[in-house]
Amino acid sequence: MLALRIFLLILGFALLVKGADWFVDGSAGIARRCRVSPLVIGLTVVAFGTSAPELAVSIASAIGKSTDIAIGNVVGSNVCNVLLILGVSALMHNLPVQKNSLVLDLPVLLLASVLLIALGAWGQALEWWDGLILIAVFAGYMAVLFRLAFRQKERGAGENAFAAELTENEPVARGKIGAWISEKKEKLWFLIALALVGLAMVVGGGTLLVNSAKAIASYFGVSERVIGLTVVAIGTSLPELVTSVVAAKKGETDIAVGNVIGSNIFNILLVAGASSLFCPLAFTTGGNLVDACVALAAAVLLYALALFKGHKLGKVGGAVMLAAFVGYYIYLFLA
Repeated sequence: MLALRIFLLILGFALLVKGADWFVDGSAGIARRCRVSPLVIGLTVVAFGTSAPELAVSIASAIGKSTDIAIGNVVGSNVCNVLLILGVSALMHNLPVQKNSLVLDLPVLLLASVLLIALGAWGQALEWWDGLILIAVFAGYMAVLFRLAFRQKERGAGENAFAAELTENEPVARGKIGAWISEKKEKLWFLIALALVGLAMVVGGGTLLVNSAKAIASYFGVSERVIGLTVVAIGTSLPELVTSVVAAKKGETDIAVGNVIGSNIFNILLVAGASSLFCPLAFTTGGNLVDACVALAAAVLLYALALFKGHKLGKVGGAVMLAAFVGYYIYLFLA
């Protein structure tokens, strides 16, 4: 039984990752066919796709009343994104922090982290009205991003930058199957099917992962909070981990930090906000509240390190982040 649950957990992760990939490919293709700007695609479809695993898992957990997994997935993913992913990436290559991230994105992440803690501590739960506040802040943040992006486009840089990024992310056709998929991506019906199948895989994978994680936690006598903060959080952060590490190895680091910061903002404002609409997410003083404070501390650490040495994360910063990550996980299993 345990072996089956572990297999289903891994299968759920695989469905989440591949489903999000197909959903983004199909949705972006449909948007292009409808002559939607690559700038808009990058700010909506692609950005949403990177947070689809966390969104699916947390909503499925909230619907299933597993609120510790729902909120643990959010704060755990944020801790993993900063301390583990950026820590490992910084050890491989210096990571520049863009001016936009220092001026806008990092302050918004800090604000979102403080807001999550404040709303959670008030009444010891995230209620549906708290979720509406988080989603409203998210909508405001997206409005600012669109305004800045279109200003950049008017200066002749934004559109080309997003178009180049989307082109670089296109998979290379390999073999007969790859060539067949590339050929079919020119057809609207195939793009719609790809997006729908991808969305179904994300939803199904998220449900499968949550149910398997709950069963494994019960088998070992581990709390759902710890499972959500470790296994589920790391699993849903795998796409960001693989992407950032590969980019660091290739020296393509310009947007690595910005992508992680953006993902963390999405996790708090959209994922936690939407999940609380389905079920109140409990914030206990000795549990989720502490974890949310750790996520805030990780964001503060990232900001502090980014202010030194030409706004770059170097090997020393990466080592500090990894040490903090290991220390946090030791606390989780010993507390």
